[in-house]
Amino acid sequence: MGETRATDQSLAPSRDRPPARGAATTFVLGTFNVHAGVDGWGRPFDVVGACRTIGADVLVLEECWSPDDGPGTAARVAEAMGYTVLEHALAGGRLAGPDPGADDRWMRSMDWRGASHAIFLDSERPFGDRVRTSPRYRDAQRGRWGVAVLSRLPVTGSRVVELGRLARDRARRAAVVATLRVGTVPVTVVGTHMSHITYGAPRQYLRLGRHLRATVDDGPAVLAGDMNLWGPPVAVLLPGWRRAIRAKTWPAWRPHSHVDHVLVRGPIDVVGAEVLPAAGSDHLPVRVRLAVAPTERASSSGASGAGASGAEQRGSDRHAG
Repeated sequence: MGETRATDQSLAPSRDRPPARGAATTFVLGTFNVHAGVDGWGRPFDVVGACRTIGADVLVLEECWSPDDGPGTAARVAEAMGYTVLEHALAGGRLAGPDPGADDRWMRSMDWRGASHAIFLDSERPFGDRVRTSPRYRDAQRGRWGVAVLSRLPVTGSRVVELGRLARDRARRAAVVATLRVGTVPVTVVGTHMSHITYGAPRQYLRLGRHLRATVDDGPAVLAGDMNLWGPPVAVLLPGWRRAIRAKTWPAWRPHSHVDHVLVRGPIDVVGAEVLPAAGSDHLPVRVRLAVAPTERASSSGASGAGASGAEQRGSDRHAG
């Protein structure tokens, strides 16, 4: 059914839709939660080098960091590697520098929201006095945290789908939808970073699924990102999408959960897929090779999913080369 497990490079075409016609064009898509380019102590890693290793034509990055006073993660990767970048902020906050008490672990145990962690998201839910009065918070760099789709393929359209904020979440959630040209075929690529299941994320999944069914035609489409959820419930919440890879991606030092997903829909085949080695984040990068071929409809159609209105257009895309 067009699915693969990690490192499987020889896949049969999907059998749940008519075969594409003509010579297929392949492209590589990657997804990587970069954790703002730092570990849990605030020690930076070579995020540009990590993205070079992925070597993707299209790259979805989650937890991008854009400081108020300089270029951000996605912009630096785009400049170094020749991407167009479509970025959307999900929260504002602060990014702390390296913790002088850091040890050889990726972060202090059980400190995802503590005063010693590196990322403080407080634009939607302020922290308490213990965090706000800590030196790490006070001295941290101000900026924005978000999601981005980077492409070396021609971008013919883009928009942002706002998914709202759940009460326990420290960020709004959204999806960046890009229409790309792969050979002569328009392909829709959707990049997102979903809320945690314990916050009530199914509501946002259903909202995203309804929007994509209503606005994206039956041409080839890819949905990628950190879903904060395992594969089987993702498949249930997003009917019609096929899992392109099944592999453990989190945490990077001892992965036990598949939360970083690539899903496909329509006339698109998965040629191969793999999870790459740890690159500095707490998530492992994922890379898939996909194939599309021109069909009679594709040869005469324009960009798919080229319209949205109202709340789904709120927010801004930032383009850089």
